[in-house]
Amino acid sequence: MTFDWPTLLPLIFAGLMGLAILIYVILDGFDLGIGILFAAAEDAEQDTMIAAIGPFWDANETWLVLAVGLLLVAFPLAHGVILTALYIPVFVLLVGLILRGVAFDFRAKVPTELKHRWNRIFFLGSVIASLAQGYMLGVYVLGLDVGLGGMAFGALVAFCLAAAYAAMGAAWVIYKTEGDLQRKAVRWLRTALVLTALGMAAVSLATPFASPRIFDKWFVWPSMLYLSPLPILSALLFLWLWRQTFHLPRPDDRHSLTPFLTLAAIFALGFAGLAWSFYPFVVPDRLTIWQAASAPESLAIILAGTVVVLPVIIFYSFYAYRVFGGKATDLTYD
Repeated sequence: MTFDWPTLLPLIFAGLMGLAILIYVILDGFDLGIGILFAAAEDAEQDTMIAAIGPFWDANETWLVLAVGLLLVAFPLAHGVILTALYIPVFVLLVGLILRGVAFDFRAKVPTELKHRWNRIFFLGSVIASLAQGYMLGVYVLGLDVGLGGMAFGALVAFCLAAAYAAMGAAWVIYKTEGDLQRKAVRWLRTALVLTALGMAAVSLATPFASPRIFDKWFVWPSMLYLSPLPILSALLFLWLWRQTFHLPRPDDRHSLTPFLTLAAIFALGFAGLAWSFYPFVVPDRLTIWQAASAPESLAIILAGTVVVLPVIIFYSFYAYRVFGGKATDLTYD
């Protein structure tokens, strides 16, 4: 393949879209996970957990908007196929995100005796959004199979992705809190890690069998040798993190960010495996990146806008995390 400009542009946008999805899963994953963990937290702990995500969660969801926007404008054919097959779970996802957004604000403004209702709605919205995302991932892995088998696998991945988000949420709570809540978050992380590992193993085993093409990518020599570091490193990171949970939190709070960074690395390795499995298709075994892409002239104009917008999003994200670094404190609303 010759990488001239019309050939390279779709690859650039596929990379940008993949990067946006990965960043979203890592960043919004922890605040979705904290919402899921609301079910195991007490009222005072829920306030601290909200304070741990309050300054960041709107910025985190920006990456989802960017990813969907790039899919729409850069790969309109793929956007139509994917959204048609996943119309109902996308609708459910939006309902969950709306419930989260409403509950996030209302829980701080209603009388104290009604606050628990909005806490439950925040939990419900987080669970719904997480399950919807996992279901869509499972159906996508099986080539947008919406039959009984695809739905069953989608349900399995939905449950496991929710557990993975809960693990990310627990890791973030370990970093942003201290005392009893921090110790409780370590126990949450230990439980969620088991389910996360099982979920990633299920997706990793199912993906090669989704199509003969993907199977050949993973189980033909020498590709098997080149790709072996991905599952091996993931397994080693899981085992290492599991052992670390028995030594956290430390008295001096050292390494409190380590669980979150380790999980982010595991997510990145898993994402790399999926990206390799489906390349060069953006719709599995139906549309390649180049078949689904907009005209080169359109992509060039969109790229010019992306060059302006993307650095702004990155700068704002880094700035927010720097300004609101350190342990969570009580949020105040004017």
